[in-house]
Amino acid sequence: MSLPLVCDLSRDELAAWCQTQGEQTFRADQIRKWIFGKRVNDYDSMTDLPAGLRQKLAASFALFSSRITAHQKSRDGTEKLLLELSDGEKVECVLMREDDRRTICISTQVGCGMGCVFCASGLLGLSRNLSAGEIVEQILRLDRLLDPLERITNVVVMGMGEPLANLPGLLKALATLDEKGGLGLSARRITISTVGLPDKIRELARVGKAYNLAVSLHAPNDRLRTELVPVNRNIGIEAILAAADEFFDLTGRRVTFEYVVLDERNDSRELARELAALLRGRNAHVNLIPMNAVSELPFHDPAAERLRAFVETLEQAGVTTTVRKRKGADIDAACGQLRLRNELQPTGAAPA
Repeated sequence: MSLPLVCDLSRDELAAWCQTQGEQTFRADQIRKWIFGKRVNDYDSMTDLPAGLRQKLAASFALFSSRITAHQKSRDGTEKLLLELSDGEKVECVLMREDDRRTICISTQVGCGMGCVFCASGLLGLSRNLSAGEIVEQILRLDRLLDPLERITNVVVMGMGEPLANLPGLLKALATLDEKGGLGLSARRITISTVGLPDKIRELARVGKAYNLAVSLHAPNDRLRTELVPVNRNIGIEAILAAADEFFDLTGRRVTFEYVVLDERNDSRELARELAALLRGRNAHVNLIPMNAVSELPFHDPAAERLRAFVETLEQAGVTTTVRKRKGADIDAACGQLRLRNELQPTGAAPA
């Protein structure tokens, strides 16, 4: 039976555990500094801890419970890891380098139950939520890919799974990043992406943290959105926008609306005008994401002239719009793509 993860403990929980072992609570901060700051991979390396405490830690908690089963490196500096968890399930996480930013993308679930038709993450269904420690472990794995003087600057929760469907685990994982001994990442450097679960959006707003919210809209009307995002059938854009408005009112944080652009499916000028009308009067930002092709899916990125026309239409209507830069185009860049390829390959074949 595998040991629990030490990163499933908050700073206060780790301090309480130290007390039960007859140690002072400041030992928790030392432990966390070794894990988050000095990037050690075992307890024996924590040289300012008493040998007895190191032995107790090793007997009580795993520092890492996963193993890296695939590591892809792109020409643009993007790196993608496929991690096999203690129960054999697999998740992805990504490191993206750009100028002075080091952004990581992490997963919150094994698979996804939202069923977006253009996304590889959900093709194998939803297996389970990740624990807070399993979420933190992705961050630690990616952090150890950086050079000694490099540091993670931003976190986007846009990997496998629906983050708000695992909100307790996610919030605990994110909170520990800014606790004493953590990475010093404030909520303003963290973006949480959701397919749009109104009650959970409101719950996130009431947490009182300045997290950034990104809503995966992908269509300006319910007919098209339900085709692309089947769970919309039970939600509806109107309810999502109402929750997003409440999030802005409570937090003061502008909401980003993500829009995966699919060739000749949701990329017409007419739909751009409809999207602009939908967001008119809102302090909103649209982030257009050209589709990353997945061989198992019948969708492609839009033609350059159609994407350019879509952007122009939104901007002429006064909607702040950006196009996400494509990262890792020469590796399995799409969310869930590396896991899918790994799961579908013949037994015994090694992933690239």
